[in-house]
Amino acid sequence: MATVRKTITVTDKQDEWIKSQISNGDYTNDSEYFRDLIRRDQDKFRALRAAIEDGLASGVSGRKVDEIWAGAETRYRANNG
Repeated sequence: MATVRKTITVTDKQDEWIKSQISNGDYTNDSEYFRDLIRRDQDKFRALRAAIEDGLASGVSGRKVDEIWAGAETRYRANNG
């Protein structure tokens, strides 16, 4: 796979955070950390796109807005304690 060299600027605090992730053994270098962030972002984008496609494919709901909202709140509470 071909690679492209990028130059980025981060704050001192951000640099400290990146270095701490490397020193914790989570990553071996800065590039690995950034590639992991990009992969996670890509995964979130794919999941969001799939959810939108599922929603569009499901058609118009017969539920009222209050029922939809209540269901969303129930799911949120179940997933976030």
